[in-house]
Amino acid sequence: MRQADPGESPLGVVSCGAWGGGGRFWSARRVPAGIVALLVLVGAGVLLYDVAAVRAHRPASHWRGSLARQLAERPLDDTWVLVGAGLAAVLGLWLIVLAVTPGLRDVLPMRRTHPDVRAGLHRGAAATALRDRAMEVSGVRSVRVRMGRRKVDVRAVSHFRALDDVRADLDATLADGIRGLGLVRTPALSVHVARPGRKG
Repeated sequence: MRQADPGESPLGVVSCGAWGGGGRFWSARRVPAGIVALLVLVGAGVLLYDVAAVRAHRPASHWRGSLARQLAERPLDDTWVLVGAGLAAVLGLWLIVLAVTPGLRDVLPMRRTHPDVRAGLHRGAAATALRDRAMEVSGVRSVRVRMGRRKVDVRAVSHFRALDDVRADLDATLADGIRGLGLVRTPALSVHVARPGRKG
């Protein structure tokens, strides 16, 4: 089946066609690929035009002669040669990293309910859903949820009830909420509960 472009729903759910296994989603990375393709096309076009001009018994472009002379005369330990080599190495390493890493770190893979469909949940949407569940716990005044791919860090402020009781209720409520997200990999849960700071 052809890979389908992902579509995003208002709830932060990304769905697509069959994208392989149950691992992370791979980014299409159209912008870097387009930039590299455009640079290669422009460079090859300019070089091909100059070679064709030389074959037609016309003088070579000044830039090509100057570049050939610079490459032949400059020593390898020249500052500009080292800078150019460093930039080329960094660019090449960046392209290799883009090629071998999935990307789309903000999309959490969800369990499949149909063999031909994959879905993912944005971390921001997942954090919002868990925050809403946490605010339903009695005694919770405010909650901050940080949703990672392997861990959910929850920091709550309780203005009444014993902190241990609030923490126990939050553990149970959020554990159920995490299971309800339907993620492939269930992240670990870390809950911290504190009293509000004193004013003034």
